[in-house]
Amino acid sequence: MTFTEPPEFLTRPTLKGTFGMVTSTHWLASSSAQAVLERGGNAFDAAVAGAFVLHVVEPHLNGPGGDLVAIVQAAGEQKPQVLMGQGPAPAGATIEHYAAEGLDLVPGSGALAAAVPGSFDAWLKLLADYGTWELADVWSFAIDYAESGHPVLARVCSTIERVSELFTEHWTTSADQWLPGGRLPEAGEIVTNKPWAATLRRILTEARAMADADNDGAAGDGRVRRIAAARRLWSNGFVAHEVQEFASRPHRHSSGDDHAGVITATDMSGFHADWEDAVSIEFRGYTIWKSAAWGQGPVLLQALKILDGLDDDCLDPSTAKGAHHILEALKLAFADRDAYYGDTDVPLDVLLSEKYAATRRALISGDASLDFRPGHIDGARAFTPPLTTEADLTGAAGAAGEPTVPGARPEVDKTVAGAVDEQGGELGVEASGSTRGDTCHLDIVDTWGNMISATPSGGWLQSSPYIPSLGFSLGTRLQMTWLLDGAPTSLTPGKRPRTTLTPTLVSRGSKPVIAVGSPGGDQQEQWQLLYLLRVLVGGYTHQAAIDAPAFHTTSMPGSFWPRTWTPGGAVVEDRLGDDVIGDLERRGHVVTRAGDWALGRLSAVSRNPDTGLLKAGANPRGMQGYAVGR
Repeated sequence: MTFTEPPEFLTRPTLKGTFGMVTSTHWLASSSAQAVLERGGNAFDAAVAGAFVLHVVEPHLNGPGGDLVAIVQAAGEQKPQVLMGQGPAPAGATIEHYAAEGLDLVPGSGALAAAVPGSFDAWLKLLADYGTWELADVWSFAIDYAESGHPVLARVCSTIERVSELFTEHWTTSADQWLPGGRLPEAGEIVTNKPWAATLRRILTEARAMADADNDGAAGDGRVRRIAAARRLWSNGFVAHEVQEFASRPHRHSSGDDHAGVITATDMSGFHADWEDAVSIEFRGYTIWKSAAWGQGPVLLQALKILDGLDDDCLDPSTAKGAHHILEALKLAFADRDAYYGDTDVPLDVLLSEKYAATRRALISGDASLDFRPGHIDGARAFTPPLTTEADLTGAAGAAGEPTVPGARPEVDKTVAGAVDEQGGELGVEASGSTRGDTCHLDIVDTWGNMISATPSGGWLQSSPYIPSLGFSLGTRLQMTWLLDGAPTSLTPGKRPRTTLTPTLVSRGSKPVIAVGSPGGDQQEQWQLLYLLRVLVGGYTHQAAIDAPAFHTTSMPGSFWPRTWTPGGAVVEDRLGDDVIGDLERRGHVVTRAGDWALGRLSAVSRNPDTGLLKAGANPRGMQGYAVGR
């Protein structure tokens, strides 16, 4: 093997079994999903149960008002499908409206940043189409944790603390929920979200009555009718009307001003989650599947195509040579993302071609590139986004006390893109409520060979004021659009923002063999790339690949407000080693040391289709993610 040997010390074993494997970013979600498998449910029943638990126990990372992208392959099907739970921009979300509000960037928090919520409807579509359980049984875990309580994470508490002033001075409904009596909850304290439990119970009661009264309302058995009724109650019933009424009240946004949201009940009723074709490439005898270029999924595919033409010693993330080539390939792929990707016609046939990859590969030299370098595609216009550094926020105009980035305010707290917090995770939350790129993830495989990789996000407790009549907040996905004409991601009513949510499924022949993913915004593709190289080329086990030192580039415009970049930026875990890090710096990479255990929140499951052996691994960073199974 030409790769560096895997770490001798592993934080936990790679789990092995034949019955079922679940891994996620929170142990309560993993355990709940495994309980479904133990009671006869399949991987998709388990995924929905675990996902709704994630809404409750990781409210700073996802919620029912957010989004979802999943890749699903049912046993016996020949290829996976993408479960598309990314809602579009509301009808009133026009560039002209935001300009009239004095904005040049979509805010990072507040209802003006909210796309139509897609996660809830997508999970119920999965349950209806591929699950076997009743909705009431699937939701029982989440309802119990929301109603009776669960031990709150330290990261939830630190998130609330960072935005406590925003809550108490502006978002008083959020303060009532998350700072009861004006007191910050302590890590491990039992907390509840009773309004959300009540919403779920009301949906169950009304959906049951609706389905019984209208047996022709949906095709299929009573279970499917009840799920369909629950979806209607969300998109056309009391939930949609409460969302419209609450979001229309002016409230503080990350811009430092008060605005009313534009999302309406009509917007909610117009969205329905659906299935889409996945896109893929071949790499070292495997097929790698991602969502299409309305999200950032093909970035991973482009990077793999570029790297596949290099010698194996250029693919080892644990060496300076490998890390350099990986960082450079990622910069090229991300430049194409920002130039071409969006909810529009994207020339993926060219971007994923061998010929195009060869032209991109030829641009990699021995030195770090500091430039934004999208490729040229005949007949396609490459968009160049605003290239703003963190220094630009207060740099040239600092003496005048005004930031140079449109839409930014001097009083808004800024964080360095790619920085990490003291708990070993991405530092995602600003005092304004704006969050940079963290979320949650789950992967499940069952004994029959059903497999799912899913990344739900958005609707964070810090993203928008808490809706007390419903028990959740709206998301902020529209911050990934530009208030500029002519971009593939220009804010456009009815179009989806280019999401960072990007699960991965790997198959061999027609059989799914690996489901993998990670939170992390723009880092999701990057950390998954390291994992795939170590597993598929280096022969690492799941846990060894997850535990191994990670890094990522920040040399592209960030997807999150205020959308800055660091030319040549490379954020690395110190465990990569002084020699490797020093070599990267000599090559011109602008290196930020993140700490020993700071980057990546990967999880993965696998199935050997010949033997039926199942495996799983989970991220140890932050002492939160867990794999379970047997």
